[in-house]
Amino acid sequence: MWEIIRAGGGFMWPIILCSVVAVAIVLERLWALQSNRVIPRDLGQKVWNWIEADQINDKLITALQQNSPLGELLAIGIANRDKPRAFMIERLQDGGRHLVHDLERFLNTLGTIASIAPLLGLLGTVAGIIHAFNAITANGIGDPRILAGGIGEALITTAAGLSVAIPSLIAYRYLRGKVEQLVVHMEKEAMRLVDALDERSRLLAGA
Repeated sequence: MWEIIRAGGGFMWPIILCSVVAVAIVLERLWALQSNRVIPRDLGQKVWNWIEADQINDKLITALQQNSPLGELLAIGIANRDKPRAFMIERLQDGGRHLVHDLERFLNTLGTIASIAPLLGLLGTVAGIIHAFNAITANGIGDPRILAGGIGEALITTAAGLSVAIPSLIAYRYLRGKVEQLVVHMEKEAMRLVDALDERSRLLAGA
């Protein structure tokens, strides 16, 4: 492995760095974006039970905010349960944008790695070919090993760049899709809460 890295030239090091960062991001996001961590099971029903039992207080809202991203979103709706529906929805949308930003943390970096890794490989390829032609200019073409060294450097960096870029791009697409799926689910839970609070307010007003 060390010999391959050495043969690839100086551009192998930024490619290796990109691979390490990409692996760290993928592992961290896979952990953070687990469905049971973002959207705990039956949390929406528990919140509605608390509302029906009139158990909502500031301590419970604070605990809900710290529970999960979905809990944080539902806490925004509960904290504004006495406000008009339009105001409540506006606050939920504002809070949702912040949550989406948190869920997409580091994904732009992963996407950038997927884009620049093959470019680094291409740059290494160009550098290897330049070295090969410089060697030919200086020593002629009598020894094919001189040419082989530069071509080998070019091929190794190209392969390394693609080996980092392809998995990074796949992981980026998968994680972005995962975020979108979670966001849609959170939006549905938030609107269910808004509808339930709105209906409860009308019933109380009618009573």
